Amino acid sequence: MSTNHSHAHPEGRAANGYAARPHPEPVVLDIGAPYGALIVHSAPELHGVEVEISPAGDDATRQHKQVLERRMNDRPAFTVVFDRIPEGRYSLWIDDEPRAREVAVAAGEITELDWRI
Repeated sequence: MSTNHSHAHPEGRAANGYAARPHPEPVVLDIGAPYGALIVHSAPELHGVEVEISPAGDDATRQHKQVLERRMNDRPAFTVVFDRIPEGRYSLWIDDEPRAREVAVAAGEITELDWRI
């Protein structure tokens, strides 16, 4: 896990920069003891939004990824993919507010959450 970070978050929900383009490339997950992966399926309105993850009980230590547009069954899918996550429980954050707590990630497995509206 990375250490604390501090930076401004852009206002609004429009994707820009890296997140603005579709991401057709395959996702390769680095999982296996002691690591798992977490995939969050989100609504299109979250495209480009930064989602942070922190170990349960340690809200200050976070890493982040953006919601990216990918393709799933020839349809757009807006996802955040965290791989190489040590087995344990995690909190997910958007705009410094907890969105989910106690999300379990198991070694060698993929956990999926559905945040679609």
